[in-house]
This record gives sequence, C-alpha cells and structure tokens, in this order.
Amino acid sequence: MTVKECYEEINGDYEDVFGRFRKDERIKKFALKFLADGSYDSLCKNLEEAEYDEAFRAAHTLKGVSQNLGFTGLHTASDKLTELLRNHPEDYVPSMLDEIKAEYEKTFAAIRKLQAE
Repeated sequence: MTVKECYEEINGDYEDVFGRFRKDERIKKFALKFLADGSYDSLCKNLEEAEYDEAFRAAHTLKGVSQNLGFTGLHTASDKLTELLRNHPEDYVPSMLDEIKAEYEKTFAAIRKLQAE
C-alpha cells in the first residue's frame, strides 16, 4: 500500500499533508508514529472513569495529531467530543465515543497496512 492509497482508504487529506511534508517517506514516518500514540487509549480510560479533565486533554491531543496528519474522519470525530468535554462534560454519554472508535480503528488498520509495505 502506498501512502496515498492509505489516505484514500481513510478518506484522509493526502494533498494537504503532502503539501506540508513534501515527501511520502516523511508522511509515512509520522503516520507510523501514530501507532504508538496513547491518546485514544487515554481517552477511553478517562471517559470510563469519568475523569473528564483528563479525557478532554486526550481528546484534544487526538484531535490535533489527526488534524496535523490529515486523518480527516478521526479529526472531525474527535473535534466534536473535544468541544463537548471543554464546555459541557456533564452531557457526555458513552455512545459519543462510537464514532471516534470507528474512525480510530479504520485509521489504525490502514496505517498497519502501510507499515507492512
């Protein structure tokens, strides 16, 4: 799988990322680092424990990383939860994590395929 194919699979913004990183090798390097990022796990753990300040930090980090790497679906999903946790954490319901989970799993799986190349 090429870097561009990976981005197509996740409906990512390859052109924007390429415009900033200028090389597929550089994009791949940072995309692979995403596999070790603990923001998603931290988000899930802190939401489960109702630690909303920490969950906000994790969601905000996930949002920023996904935006910088052009992971559009994950960025959009994490942005919604970030803003909810920033302004109204008492309104959080567990099903709100479903969209992030789906986008995270799709993104993670595509990057694993990229890693195999």
